[in-house]
Order: sequence, then structure tokens, then C-alpha cells
Amino acid sequence: MFPRTRFRRLRKNKKFRDFVCESSLDVGDLVYPIFVDENLKEKKEIEEMPGQFTYPLGELSKLTEEILELKIPAVIVFGIPSYKDPQGSSAYSRDGIAQKAIREIKNTSGEDLIVIGDLCLCEYTDHGHCGVIKNGRVDNDETLKIYGKIAVSLAEAGVDIVAPSGMMDGMVMAIRDSLDREGFSDVPIMSYSVKYNTVLYSPFRYAAQSAPKFGDRASYQMDIRNSDEAIREAKADIEEGADIIMVKPSFLDIIYRVKSELRCPTATFCVSGEYVMLKMASKYLDEKRNVLEYHLCRKRAGADILITYYAKEIAEWLREI
Repeated sequence: MFPRTRFRRLRKNKKFRDFVCESSLDVGDLVYPIFVDENLKEKKEIEEMPGQFTYPLGELSKLTEEILELKIPAVIVFGIPSYKDPQGSSAYSRDGIAQKAIREIKNTSGEDLIVIGDLCLCEYTDHGHCGVIKNGRVDNDETLKIYGKIAVSLAEAGVDIVAPSGMMDGMVMAIRDSLDREGFSDVPIMSYSVKYNTVLYSPFRYAAQSAPKFGDRASYQMDIRNSDEAIREAKADIEEGADIIMVKPSFLDIIYRVKSELRCPTATFCVSGEYVMLKMASKYLDEKRNVLEYHLCRKRAGADILITYYAKEIAEWLREI
């Protein structure tokens, strides 16, 4: 005798499966990362990230139009300056590469595209660390003063959201105070609240020319062995004023815990190492199906926003479904 409950009843065709599905992947979930290099005259493929490019300012208008046509709602901007110093002063210059890029993208897109500004120092310092170095280590509190300057300069350039990624203690509060003091109280903060110290960032560091010249980032990025610490980090950022919290890389267990325990808008970054693994797997797996399944699983875990180098391909593939 068969049981009354037959799970296959609601799986018998695509219409039924779509009707009862619990999670979905939508183009509105996507954020596309953009590398803008002040030293380039034409776009250049990133050797360590096949299919991804760094762009000069002159090609941003064309790229922006492509993103708008795909209906991707947001981009996140990473600047690569021509000048680096110990303080990372190019990061908060009015004429810095990120500030120029933001103005160029906003001039093309108007209010049709959300422009997020990554806020860190690693691309701008000559030592490659995410903060000011004193006595051989990153000085947390001195770094916060510079983060405040960067936030204001990005807001003045027209950025829609600032996204601090340096994992300095108190960075959200310092940035919120600086923005509010300068009249930018309506600019949200998407904090890299849970950013693990991992080899998965290696291709990005080549692309952004941001690898540390000495030591590593283990003293400020999270220990990959920890999960409870992720909740404490994210909760602290929310209390300091973060509007969106981010999990990086896109570890499923951490996304699930952050979203289910804190109930805050949650982004995740499918980082460069994840991109490379998916790209290499395309030699053996159906790339489209594998990539869509991978990102859908991040949505199922609880992510509201997906920052991914595959954003353009996903947007195209979703049109076909």
C-alpha cells in the first residue's frame, strides 16, 4: 500500500515545480563588480580571471549602457590608482579614480543604476594593507579617520551606497558619523561585516594590485574556523548603523545563520576564487546550469543580494528561462 503523501505530484512538470518553488533567482538580485584602472587606455582582460576585465574611464559609459540593457540593478566600483602612498591618499581624493568612475557611471545611468563604492585602502596603499601601518601593524583607530574621509569623498562624487571592506573595528560607526556630519545621512552603508581571511581572494588581489607587501590580513579579517564570531561581527555593525550586511565569501552556513538570526538585508559576495572555480569547472560541467544552481543556493540560504562576476551571464541566461 502506497502512502497518501506523494511528493512527485508537485514535481510532475515545470509549471507545477515553478508554482511551489521556495526560492528563485532574479536579475534584480545581482550586483556586477567593476575594476577601473587609472593607468589603462583600453580594457584589459584579467589573466587570473578569464572573461573579466579592468576598464579605463573612457569605456565606462559603454559598459554602463550594457549593464542597463541587461537590467542589472547595481554595480560595485573598485579603483586602481596611478599613485600609491602609505596613507592611501588617492582613495579620498576628489579626483581619485573611484570618484571619477562613480561620476562617469552616474552621468550615463542617472537614477537607473545603483552605484556602490567599495571603501578600503588596500588598492591605494603602497604596502597593500587595508589600513595605516604603525610599528609594523595596522593601526585600527588611525585607519578609521581615513575611512571617514573616503566615505565623504565617495558621497560627494554621487555614490548611492558606501561599502566598507577593511574589517576595522568600529568602521561603520566612524563612517556613519562622517557621512551624517557632512550632510549625507541618506547614503546607506553596506558593510563587509563578515569577511573571512581566505585564499579565495587571490585572483582579485592580482586584478586590483592589492596584495599585501608583507605579512597577511589575518589580524583583521575573520578566522575561517569561526561561525559564532560572524554573528557578533554582523550584529555589531547593525548596531553601529549598517543598513545592509555582507557575507564574504558566499559560505552557505554563514549566510543562513546571519539571515535567520539577525533578519537584516543580507548581501553576499561570490568572490574571485569562487568565480575561477566555476569557470574552470565549465570544462567538465554545463557552465550555465552549474552557475545558476550555485547562485540559487546562495539565495536559498538567505542572501537578498548577490555580488558576482557572473552577473552579466546570469542576466542573459535568465532571459532564456
